[in-house]
Amino acid sequence: METSGYVSLTRQSGLMREMEIIAHNIANAATTGFRQQGLVFSEFIQAVEYGDSLSMAAARVKTTSGSQGVLTQTGNPLDLAIEGSGYFQIETPNGLRLTRAGAFNVNAVGDIVTSDGHRVLDVGGAPITVPPGDTDVTVAADGTISLGDQLLGQIGIVEPEAGADLRRETGVLFETDAALLPTENGLVLQGHLEGSNVDAISQLTRMIEVQRAYEMGQKLLDMDDERAKTALQTLIK
Repeated sequence: METSGYVSLTRQSGLMREMEIIAHNIANAATTGFRQQGLVFSEFIQAVEYGDSLSMAAARVKTTSGSQGVLTQTGNPLDLAIEGSGYFQIETPNGLRLTRAGAFNVNAVGDIVTSDGHRVLDVGGAPITVPPGDTDVTVAADGTISLGDQLLGQIGIVEPEAGADLRRETGVLFETDAALLPTENGLVLQGHLEGSNVDAISQLTRMIEVQRAYEMGQKLLDMDDERAKTALQTLIK
């Protein structure tokens, strides 16, 4: 059982972290390619010299939902969505990153880039270039890009090896230290975008639950503080 204010403070801190994550999820419910995030709580039990054991719960690990977001047809030839598993490879100033946000366009030198100007990479990790003025390309389900009879490259659709750690860098960009493998269960859909996979209703419900749990924990902390004050006053008298 919980036997100290420290345990309650640890729990309250975890609930605050979860509330921040939920609020971030809800704020990105309409963000293309956004992946819902969660928090895993772990419990540690430690023996104490007198009385019951000490139970401590802490928020330790952030998780990212891999569920498919809603696919919406846009008709834009450079709007690409992945149906199934996998990520697009993106070149950023901080290194290679992964994303599901496929709202691409062509920059001034002909490179296919993200809305932030990061170059999209092919299966070999190289940029993909489109001839100037020719953006009406065709993208096959395997990521192969062509312009008429001219093959321009193949967009790399990859996923980290099983069990690998995938860390969110920003809202739609992820990084990993693991090896990247070609996906076997992902297809590219041209003229489509994948929406956020946030379940707004469940997130709002969870927000209410966390808020109530936090308020209850705060009341327990206040009661514990009042008991400590009363005990000190009794000892001083």
